[in-house]
Amino acid sequence: MTTFGWVSDTVLRLGAFTCVLVALIALEFWTPRRPLSMNRLQRWTTNLSIIALGSIVVRILAVVAGWIAVPLVAMTAAVYAETLQFGLLHQISLPSWGKILLAVIVLDFAVWLQHVVSHVWTPLWQLHKMHHADRDFDATTALRFHPIEIGLSMLYKVVWVMLLGLPAAGVLVFEVVLNATAMFNHSNWAMPLWLDRWVRILLVTPDMHRVHHSVHKDEHDTNFGFCLSVWDRMFRSYTAQPRDGHVGMTLGLVAYQNEQPAELAWSLTLPFKGRPVEASGSSSK
Repeated sequence: MTTFGWVSDTVLRLGAFTCVLVALIALEFWTPRRPLSMNRLQRWTTNLSIIALGSIVVRILAVVAGWIAVPLVAMTAAVYAETLQFGLLHQISLPSWGKILLAVIVLDFAVWLQHVVSHVWTPLWQLHKMHHADRDFDATTALRFHPIEIGLSMLYKVVWVMLLGLPAAGVLVFEVVLNATAMFNHSNWAMPLWLDRWVRILLVTPDMHRVHHSVHKDEHDTNFGFCLSVWDRMFRSYTAQPRDGHVGMTLGLVAYQNEQPAELAWSLTLPFKGRPVEASGSSSK
């Protein structure tokens, strides 16, 4: 990818990210779903710092990819596959809009599958549990993924992009949509219940995804979707509502209820502490 292409891609994603985050924070202040329990400033600073570090990791992958001429980020992989006419979609005839739509759907399934595996395979769970350690739930929770997990996730998407020959435009649209929907479904906005019922037919809503952050294992091992809700329904990993109600439910992980997930150093070193984590007091991850 050219420097201009990288810059324009980054500007577009950063602009969309900022607009969505600011809008959701405004909604959270206007109509919050539940009270927050931790220091907002410290927690937001930590979560924003984590996503900044994750972005640096992706940028490093892009630079290294340029040195070794191997695609290590999804957008570069899409351009690489198109240049070589490599991957399934380059062997079949589809209109451009069809390829873009297919890219969004396929990558959303890929991320859903990755999320499921992150809950059942210990090495990935050690990284992913930092996300779940947050005892509050708002738009900034969507930014709270360990930088190493971000890097691995990018390499994982590269494989899908290359094998299927997904178009660069489709990858870009997916990344923008994924960022927006992840912040949306992690938000603390009290979305009207009638609207939630309609929206969750297609998209993951805040009430739907909040269940996934429950301390109860049988709840946090459901509702893995970030964008489309169809995957959880299709694979029977869907839970409609938390047993303790959205206001009364406890969020986070049982083992870390008395820890400091709002601290940056604590969060970044959590995957390396080697401490077993129980979601409900009966089963370890």
